[in-house]
Amino acid sequence: MSKRDYYEILALSKNASEAEIKKAFKRLAMKLHPDRNPDDKNAEEKFKEAKEAYDILSDPQKRAAYDQFGHAGVEGGFGGPGGAGTGGASFSDIFGDVFGDIFGGGGGGGRGGPRRGGDLRYNLDLSLEEAVKGTTVKIRIPTPVTCKTCNGSGAKKGTSKVTCTTCNGVGQVRMQQGFFSLQQTCPNCRGEGQIIKDPCSACHGAGRVQEQKTLSVKVPAGVDNGDRIRLSGEGEAGEINAPPGDLYVQITVKEHPIFTREESDLFCEVPISFVSATLGGELEVPTLSGRVKLKIPNETQSGKLFRLRGQGVKSVRGGPTGDLLCRVVVETPVNLNSTQKKILREFDKTMADSSVKHSPKESSWLDGVKSFFEDLKL
Repeated sequence: MSKRDYYEILALSKNASEAEIKKAFKRLAMKLHPDRNPDDKNAEEKFKEAKEAYDILSDPQKRAAYDQFGHAGVEGGFGGPGGAGTGGASFSDIFGDVFGDIFGGGGGGGRGGPRRGGDLRYNLDLSLEEAVKGTTVKIRIPTPVTCKTCNGSGAKKGTSKVTCTTCNGVGQVRMQQGFFSLQQTCPNCRGEGQIIKDPCSACHGAGRVQEQKTLSVKVPAGVDNGDRIRLSGEGEAGEINAPPGDLYVQITVKEHPIFTREESDLFCEVPISFVSATLGGELEVPTLSGRVKLKIPNETQSGKLFRLRGQGVKSVRGGPTGDLLCRVVVETPVNLNSTQKKILREFDKTMADSSVKHSPKESSWLDGVKSFFEDLKL
């Protein structure tokens, strides 16, 4: 009797992803569960058929051979007539392996090695000057480190861990209900296969203690908000014989009283008097590297943007140095005395009597307003 197409069994297309294959089989496996099909004698056979399809399609090499040669490409070495991957295995063994693979129980019964230490995060606040020019700062962080008393074993000095009696050192236990079984992590040793009978008095069996340590962090020039600096091996200590985690220093640049930053450019506002804006002149403006002269041409309008090239930031990611963009803001004079007010009124009178337009924006704005009201009358 010819076998059914594996993709057809799992109701998948031939370009299905690994995740789609796993999801399809999980759904089918739950559907064919014997407890849900007590009167269906074919449930076990259907499950074996689905498991066979899953074994082939979830393995990249086996799937490639099947896609090219069909069943003939995968029958050799997969248990002969019993079907790919099933051999003479019982239904309960298959079901246990499947659920170990999908739900993380681990069908093979083995336990993982010592776990690597967790990564840590430290928030570092920098001034704009420090971020732009780079700096070196010292930070103190609380971190779990390997206990020196027990050398990370968690056991009292002179003693060692003993084999877990619940799982007999395997790290996993199997629950059997008829021909249906599930394998799960041992609740007593949590999968390690060993337990601490006499815990270390310094770390209370944890193998790690909390300490403060000082680290020197070199901040490269050009970092910005949200950048991270990775200090390898400066995170939490791992379990015995396992490497520590990493420390990630998260950069936050504090607000500056003069400058704002956008990528590689800096922006600032420069207040000028209306006399300087009208007649022109020269101003001293600040940059992160010192003062520079900014030439203000005559008849400069408020809001005009001046660009000082190369006075911005050189990004830590490379590229050219940015620019400093200065936006001039013409200030209206305040606290005038009577003489100054008189001079301004006389000045304003000369402006009104002149046939020359001295305020181009005001004239065009008034023309626009006049046109607007005329349109409303139509």
